[in-house]
Amino acid sequence: MVDRCGPIDRGPLRRVEREPPTPAPGQILVRISCCGVCRTDLHLAEGDLSPRRPQTTPGHEIVGHVEALGIGAHRFRIGDRVGVAWLGHTDGVCRYCRRGDENLCPGAAFTGWDRDGGYADACVADEEFAYPLPSGLSDEQAAPLLCAGIIGYRALLAARVPAGGSVALYGFGGSAHLTAQVALHLGLRVHVLTRGEHNKSLAAALRVDSVGDERERPPERVDSAILFAPAGDLVPVALQALDAGGTLAVAGIYLSEIPSLNYETDLFRERSVRSVTANTRRDGEEFLRLADRFRLRATTVAYPMSEAPAALSDLAHGRFRGAAVLHNP
Repeated sequence: MVDRCGPIDRGPLRRVEREPPTPAPGQILVRISCCGVCRTDLHLAEGDLSPRRPQTTPGHEIVGHVEALGIGAHRFRIGDRVGVAWLGHTDGVCRYCRRGDENLCPGAAFTGWDRDGGYADACVADEEFAYPLPSGLSDEQAAPLLCAGIIGYRALLAARVPAGGSVALYGFGGSAHLTAQVALHLGLRVHVLTRGEHNKSLAAALRVDSVGDERERPPERVDSAILFAPAGDLVPVALQALDAGGTLAVAGIYLSEIPSLNYETDLFRERSVRSVTANTRRDGEEFLRLADRFRLRATTVAYPMSEAPAALSDLAHGRFRGAAVLHNP
């Protein structure tokens, strides 16, 4: 759990023993086999993302098996393999939910932020917000899809890349390396701008169209861009790489301060910037179908669940490429 927010190398996470949770009506109890490590978990631990409740267990890329059913839960059976993602609950009645934008619901609850998440042996989840997982994916391969993959897919949609067009990806970690695979399968040209040799080598291995430093210009004016790095000072850099009418989508839940924008150089000719806020269940379902169809493969690094602090520290310092996944014995 997050004991007290602070720099990851100063130990904001603490391992505790708790009684197993009990599923409420409409919920399932999930025995966790593994949980992906997301940069949002790091932001929560370090306090960039303000905690919603004290001593929350992070983690929202959860893969496990249904162990118990709450009253009225009937969507899954005991033993079914399921995924539990970031969006954990919505009110279902607000104007955002009614128009299909449940990711904007003011009554939404998020796994690993509003309720305990997957850095644990077990968790509970609303059965309507859990996902059946493609059988062709191992638990370790499935875990990063549940946030890194889904949010990257929503960001790709938000960036409005035209058919046969080009997209620049700024930052190349767990989410971007899955988004790049989807974009390539869709016939788009993909340019990666990132720092760190691990990230650059991963991009090159996926055969994207170009790889450069994060402040370099891609080799063409791009139709769209996605900012995965939590660096606000890259917003004008990405906007200036856009062609007329292009869109920059900001994929993260946290972003450092954005410098002042110049209307003529950054925004004129109908260039636009938009944020990406969580995801809908529809996004998740569509993405998991594409992941199965395209045979997406996450580049992963395995850690025991007990080494969650080390995994987050390695993420913070860029010591691995792709996505880290925590495993229970």
